Amino acid sequence: MDLIFTGVAVGVFGTLVMDSLNHLFARNGIISKIDMGMLGRMAMGWAHGRFHYRNPSELKQVTNEIFYGYITHYTIGVSLALPYVLGWDLMVGGPASPAWALVYGVTTTIASWFFVYPSLGLGVFGLRSPEGIKSTLSSLANHIFFGIGMAIAVTLV
Repeated sequence: MDLIFTGVAVGVFGTLVMDSLNHLFARNGIISKIDMGMLGRMAMGWAHGRFHYRNPSELKQVTNEIFYGYITHYTIGVSLALPYVLGWDLMVGGPASPAWALVYGVTTTIASWFFVYPSLGLGVFGLRSPEGIKSTLSSLANHIFFGIGMAIAVTLV
């Protein structure tokens, strides 16, 4: 039970750090802002069995999409952190490593580059995004932020 709590706390905190640093850096134009509305539309599409779009404009707006976006975002964060915390305990034992939490957080960028972006019609790495390489690098930055948050959380929990 403690490991589940730890995994949830690590996922929520990692996502909170990601969102906070994304807001800071996006506000200054350094990276792209996470579009919670699009994430909510994507999640509602998933709920209705639609997992691929040729273009993001095919995503239909839904009521409360920003709310759904945040719920989805934090659920994904927890879903990514739980395997790290549980896997570390199973394979290594003892408290999870903050350094490896950072590495693991960065590797979760693969999900954006090879699943989320292509499913939205933006291509591998999101290179068909209107922002091009900035989307690719923004995703990497956001997952570095997620890894930093996970590292801090495994140290504190």
